[in-house]
Amino acid sequence: MAILPPLLSSQKNTRTVGRGVQSTFVILFTLLMLSGIGTRLVYLQIIEGENHRRRAESNRIRTIPKQPERGNIFDRNGKLLASTRYPRSVYLWPMAHTKPSWSVVGPRLAKILDTPQEDIEKILEQSAVNPSSLIRIARNLNEAQITALKEYENELPGVEINTEAVRYYPQGKELAHILGYTREITAEQLEKKKAERYRLGDVTGQMGVEKAYEKLLRGEWGGQQIEVDGSGRPLRVIGTKQAKAGNDLHLTIDLDMQMAAEKALGNRNGAIVAIDPKNGAILAMVSHPTFDPNIFSKQKLSQKDWETVQGSEHPLVNRAISAFPPASTFKIVTTTAGLESGKFSPDTVLETYGSLTIGGTRFGEWNHAGFGPLGFVGALQWSSDTFFYQIGKRVGGPTLIEWTRKYGFGRKTGFEFTTEESKGLVPDEKWKQKAWKIPWSVGDTINMSIGQGALQATPLQIAVMFAVPANGGYKVQPHLLKDNEEARSWRESLNLKPTTVKTLREGLRKVVHEGTGKALNVPTIPPAAGKSGTAEAWRKGVKENHAWFGAYAPADKPEILVVAFAEHSGGGGGSVAAPMVLQVMEKHFARK
Repeated sequence: MAILPPLLSSQKNTRTVGRGVQSTFVILFTLLMLSGIGTRLVYLQIIEGENHRRRAESNRIRTIPKQPERGNIFDRNGKLLASTRYPRSVYLWPMAHTKPSWSVVGPRLAKILDTPQEDIEKILEQSAVNPSSLIRIARNLNEAQITALKEYENELPGVEINTEAVRYYPQGKELAHILGYTREITAEQLEKKKAERYRLGDVTGQMGVEKAYEKLLRGEWGGQQIEVDGSGRPLRVIGTKQAKAGNDLHLTIDLDMQMAAEKALGNRNGAIVAIDPKNGAILAMVSHPTFDPNIFSKQKLSQKDWETVQGSEHPLVNRAISAFPPASTFKIVTTTAGLESGKFSPDTVLETYGSLTIGGTRFGEWNHAGFGPLGFVGALQWSSDTFFYQIGKRVGGPTLIEWTRKYGFGRKTGFEFTTEESKGLVPDEKWKQKAWKIPWSVGDTINMSIGQGALQATPLQIAVMFAVPANGGYKVQPHLLKDNEEARSWRESLNLKPTTVKTLREGLRKVVHEGTGKALNVPTIPPAAGKSGTAEAWRKGVKENHAWFGAYAPADKPEILVVAFAEHSGGGGGSVAAPMVLQVMEKHFARK
């Protein structure tokens, strides 16, 4: 029998020790690894699969957006007020500046466009939410910039030059406060408008008609989806969607009347509003100082551009819908309150004085002498303060305030510029207690009766007030969008007594024929009716009054109503504002 060597016997025993434990460990380790891999695959393919597919798709498919053309804006006669021009702009793929080539592309673009590289990168970073779309980084390229970009196109991968639609206002300053302007959406605005499918680079209306009718004017984006290879070269067009242009708008504005109002106002700060008194359609609306809305179509405003819109005179403010003391134009409301209260009749005659002392305070007459005995018609004709002090005192504050509100003061008119329009101020007991911590007094009523004190109204509200006697007792809603609705759809009756309307119309006619508005008593226009106003106002410690005049013509069957307001004119309504009204009316009737 063979005897195994001791060494061989010893080696066999060593190899069998622990063999069962090692096998179990290897099996468990293998199962654990396979389980981990499987779990990871489930997570990547099922849970995160959609995200990864989108990321892969964004690298393979690029979107070239097509901006919609904004709707045109026309006046009531079809004359073009706002349109579109097509400058060339620079676009860039957002992922381009994450590649090594950006160290060459970035500085080269910054030099050609004369824009800090940091500004370009900031635009691209803000667009990270949609990295597969072209992003505009500069617009309004000049010929030198276009030439330079083409010259270095081999060094500028991912950079493209395209035309785009940019807003253009042929008349420039003359319609700035009506049309407003468009501006590229800011990051803050984008956060609020994401739900409305806005994107970085969109332009939106910032004021005026452009803002009020943004949804109609905007249109819908279109574009192309293009498949590209690993180097970003286009392979094929996958799909195309045509951009849908915005709707064209036809306004009630008459461009000829607008230009006439602009000329009449001249360089004075103030406003002129012309409306159809039957239905409130706005024929002209001018505010000064003004600005050129075309500057906002630039990618970046220069310091000089900013100075034209941010001056101390506030050129962006639309004074036609800003509030000021209405002065004696308001005597239309005081007359209405007196006659409708039943405490006075159309035949009432009151003595007028150089001044009246009421509640221990002296209230003066504007001519410091009085006019003798006057009725309502004569009091309107000569704008007697002491006559209307007596009306206001006897009628009382609550009744006067009630009729002030019925005429539309203290709230917005319903005009389209809801975010820009001031509602003015109708002071009352509640307001006085809150503002001054003292009760309403008879002196407050006296001041209010002649349109002074804390009372504030806009030129547009004053136009609405004048329309009441002009159209026979209806409060109209001013509007800018032209349509074919009947006049009654834009107005409501104040249910005035026929004798009240008759007295108002006779008084306002007398103002022009023989009173403070004789500047309009000329053969170049039909017989007109109106009312002047001079509001006490101070600027930098110096008294510089506001001047008002409102009028309509023909007096018996009005077809146009014009209100002129001259801010800090230093003169009276009859001498400063009335001639401006006349110029606008002459333009209207000369065409007929």
